[in-house]
Amino acid sequence: MNSMQANWREFWKGVLAQLPLQLGVVPFGLVFGVLGVASGLSTVQTILMSSIIFGGASQVVFAQLWSIGASPIVTGGSVAIINLRHIIYSANISKYISELSLRWRLALGYLLTDEAFAVSFQEFENRNKFAHYHLLGGGLTLWVFWQISTIAGVLLGTKIPPNLNLEFAIPLTFIAIITPKLRSFSHLSAAITASIIAIFGQNLPNNLWIIFAALIGMVVGGYIDKSKSQ
Repeated sequence: MNSMQANWREFWKGVLAQLPLQLGVVPFGLVFGVLGVASGLSTVQTILMSSIIFGGASQVVFAQLWSIGASPIVTGGSVAIINLRHIIYSANISKYISELSLRWRLALGYLLTDEAFAVSFQEFENRNKFAHYHLLGGGLTLWVFWQISTIAGVLLGTKIPPNLNLEFAIPLTFIAIITPKLRSFSHLSAAITASIIAIFGQNLPNNLWIIFAALIGMVVGGYIDKSKSQ
């Protein structure tokens, strides 16, 4: 088998590995499309957000903050905090793709989401020299499904009467994203701490309670994790 055939084989392996995960991605994309429109974003803005940010949880948070008129600093800071985990993904992948061209590294960096990392990282660990094609195939599959489901959600959202007040579904969606991840005492402590600060910090200027709640919640959770490991 020549290198071109091997490249395409890995690409399609990545596509096939990613397909089962779309059972969870598509409903989430539909929900974001509906909520984006409900939060006051235009159809084009909602679709472009899925194309540019390409991050489910951070897009939901952006839509929520947009709907309450949060400042750009608070909005940008909150999205950045949520996406901090991508630093870990990038650090793990970078040593395997350092020899690739800048164009390749930029493309893979853009496509490196939770699902793409979960599916393709083992290929890099197995020293598969074509693993970057596996990540490309999986990442593009996720990107296509995310765009299509967002567009479908936007089209659905524009037909929902405004008096249904769908904005309320935005925080409910975010709660639904977070709750299944609270699998340890430290995670639960972080969530409870952040919730308390969010409730009592509502009068802070520029909606700074959002960032304070997230940061202090992470500090508390990290401290508990560190204490347990000692």
